[in-house]
Amino acid sequence: MAAGARVIGAAAEFELGRRRGGLLRIIASQRAIMDLPRLLEADTTFFTIIGYQMSYVEFFGTVLNLLSVWLVSRRSILTWPVGIVAVVLFGILFYQLELYSDVVEQIYFIVTGIYGWIAWMRLTGRTASSSTAIDIERLSRSAVAWCLGFVAVGGLAMGALMANIHQLLPRIFDQPAAYPYVDAITTVMSFAAQLLMAHRKVESWVLWIVVDVIGIWLYHARGVDFISLLYVVFLVLALKGFWDWSRQLHTSALGGGDVVAVVEVAT
Repeated sequence: MAAGARVIGAAAEFELGRRRGGLLRIIASQRAIMDLPRLLEADTTFFTIIGYQMSYVEFFGTVLNLLSVWLVSRRSILTWPVGIVAVVLFGILFYQLELYSDVVEQIYFIVTGIYGWIAWMRLTGRTASSSTAIDIERLSRSAVAWCLGFVAVGGLAMGALMANIHQLLPRIFDQPAAYPYVDAITTVMSFAAQLLMAHRKVESWVLWIVVDVIGIWLYHARGVDFISLLYVVFLVLALKGFWDWSRQLHTSALGGGDVVAVVEVAT
């Protein structure tokens, strides 16, 4: 009887411990959810390196953006879902830095990221069934002119809007925009580059190169040096992407065949 009682007691203690452990895990999960807004704040430090305080949102947004650019330079379809998560994090960060044009840009990137993901999935499905590759193309001269006009007019219009956005929508934008015209022009240029990338136009890399050069200075001026450093890496990857796609165009032209590049599908 005593042995049986001890066994029952041990089982009861085990069950009680298991339930307590489950309760503690639930509490920990709830605390993590409650802490999430704080983790997304630009002044919440993840770690400090050489005196620079790195926030969670800046670190993980930067790493995922870097991964996304590397994936697109490799023509991998995974660039789109990774990029969507990255731009959500950067949108949260840029809002806190009063880079409002960049916030609009991140929203645009989410939309075009979904569009590009669907477009590439359709093309890879067609590729798998027909053993053909995805076309890489150049813009016509008239398309280049339209693209440059769009960047100039759109950038100036957005810059004028963002320079006054804190007066038009003070409840949402309680601080004046930082560098509204520079930020707006690079934002509109990014709009065009992202759309051209979704349509596999080699000129998209040229726009990204210009955006990256300006971004290196802009983010350094706003005090987010890790993102500025990221744009140095972006610049290198953009140069490599332009070189790779241009070489593919040249090789295909010499061969007299269609201009193609393979999109990799990860399983």
